[in-house]
Amino acid sequence: MAHTAKEHYRQIFDRRTPGEIRTLAHIKRFLECFRGDTAFRIALSINLNNPHTVAALYGIEVDPMEMLPLWHPDYRKFYGKPECSSWPLAVTWLDYIAEMERNRDLLRDEGNMPVAAPRFHAWRERQISRCDDLFGDCAKSITHPVIAFELSEGCTGGCWFCGLSAGQFKGYYEYSEEQADLWRGMVGVTREMFGSAASTGFCYNATDPMDNPDYDRFLFDFYQITGTLPQTTTAMPLKNLALTKRVLKLFEHYRCVTNRFSVLSTDQLNQIHAAFSPEDLMGVELVLQGKGMLSSKAFAGRARNEILKNGDATPLSKGDHSTIACVSGFLINMPRRRVQLITPIPASKRWPLGYRILDERFFGTPDEFQDEVQSMIDEHMHESPPSNRPIRFRGDLLYEAKRHHFLLRSCHWEYQVPYNAASISVGDLIAGGNCTTSDLVARVVTDGASAIAVADGLDQLHMKGLLEDDLDERFAWRSSEGGT
Repeated sequence: MAHTAKEHYRQIFDRRTPGEIRTLAHIKRFLECFRGDTAFRIALSINLNNPHTVAALYGIEVDPMEMLPLWHPDYRKFYGKPECSSWPLAVTWLDYIAEMERNRDLLRDEGNMPVAAPRFHAWRERQISRCDDLFGDCAKSITHPVIAFELSEGCTGGCWFCGLSAGQFKGYYEYSEEQADLWRGMVGVTREMFGSAASTGFCYNATDPMDNPDYDRFLFDFYQITGTLPQTTTAMPLKNLALTKRVLKLFEHYRCVTNRFSVLSTDQLNQIHAAFSPEDLMGVELVLQGKGMLSSKAFAGRARNEILKNGDATPLSKGDHSTIACVSGFLINMPRRRVQLITPIPASKRWPLGYRILDERFFGTPDEFQDEVQSMIDEHMHESPPSNRPIRFRGDLLYEAKRHHFLLRSCHWEYQVPYNAASISVGDLIAGGNCTTSDLVARVVTDGASAIAVADGLDQLHMKGLLEDDLDERFAWRSSEGGT
């Protein structure tokens, strides 16, 4: 039985025969064409009783009649239902998807570090709870990696829908002797500070990996130090085909996590399919982003600006995202030698990129990097509500006072909090937002409550992530200036 996300992921492939993997690869290719190519869908609609002829034209070597619930409009109602067993290829695909979703959950668990970094671990758990409240079902796809590295400054892609509004490309971090030493030193520091949770890291954010011709060398160093090959996501897999193939070769050799190609048009989809066989792309999820493709955009970054500019402020369905950010931890830009403490948040005027910046520092050496990260942990990752700071409920929560308790409601959950510590309402004081933690405790204790009971109650609210920690205005403006 697999104990880590990496081991589980490898077992997904290792327990299947080459023939079974090949079948999955061709089902995947069929679904990519179906979702990403209008001409393919039209051809299928014309040949509903003879779809294998359409599949054959695209080099797809599975029978679409054996997976009707995956695509046929008259059979979609059986998707995931017991009746689906009548179509063996649909069952094959759904079993695979269930394993991949299980792996996603393991990736989130991989970031746990109660022993290596207990305060960071507790802070991350609070961010997970908050995101579960804010994003509902969409929160399942946020794995909360603890660290991410940007190996370029800006991005050459310029995608109109970029959820992180990546800035103009200003160069990449070269793999010179000096810079490679700094890189390896920093990855070593993260491994030392965060233990196995460091393996959740990746090497892009508001950048595209293929803008850095040395990208695969950085990946290999990361693997050697952490034992895990990070995920690669790129919107430009054909920009430097040799580099992309080197990255996929690393995946084939070490196989730790699925990579992703963002596909910007049907033409690009066809070019990717021409450059890579279905088997080549078995470890790559194609994220279909082009117009006419059966997908949606996150309401964040440039996509948010575009939608608001056109006068539609509520364009998303219940299942859509309002962020593509996933890190709850540290974002490092290597060219600028900057580290930020960030966590996902629904995109807003204050945080249009869909993540909150709690702090940022600059460094020159691995030791300085470690000192700055530790300083941010000390300043922001408190075991209890800080005594000298304002204490408030999270801004997204609705407060309702009751006789012996109060209610806190988010978009997706309701919390009932008993409070019989004093006649003065602790909930009212927090909801008022006009006192610090020490002021609140003093007022309630004066009213006859036990200081220990009050402190314990506040700690419970703190641990559940129900108290606001976005109290600093210093960094909000940065996200509105267009990316990191």
